[in-house]
Amino acid sequence: MQDRGFYSIIDYTVDGPRTQEELIDAFVEIQERWVRFYPGYDSARLFASIDGLRVYNIVRWESEAAYRDFERDSDNVGRHAAIRRALDSLSGEAEARMSGPPRYALVRVVLPGPRRADV
Repeated sequence: MQDRGFYSIIDYTVDGPRTQEELIDAFVEIQERWVRFYPGYDSARLFASIDGLRVYNIVRWESEAAYRDFERDSDNVGRHAAIRRALDSLSGEAEARMSGPPRYALVRVVLPGPRRADV
């Protein structure tokens, strides 16, 4: 299969729209200060649920190797401390919903096309 990238999908619940906006702002700052300049980084896409209770931060890397290099070479202690400070500074509550390391490989893509005759 062609490498379609590697993703870190970060999922948080929050207690409302204000906290949701604050958390998104914090994630943007962390990407800009700690992540986006590493080789193989492609983008971070932040999603806010319309009910104001969830935030998804989907970070795309060119490959799993690029992500592993980032994990090995970056200032993990400093970045994790920045994340902790950001969470502590929120006006409300935010809780991580990941059950393990947020690492994913893209395995299938369904693109626009004609309707299948058998459905």
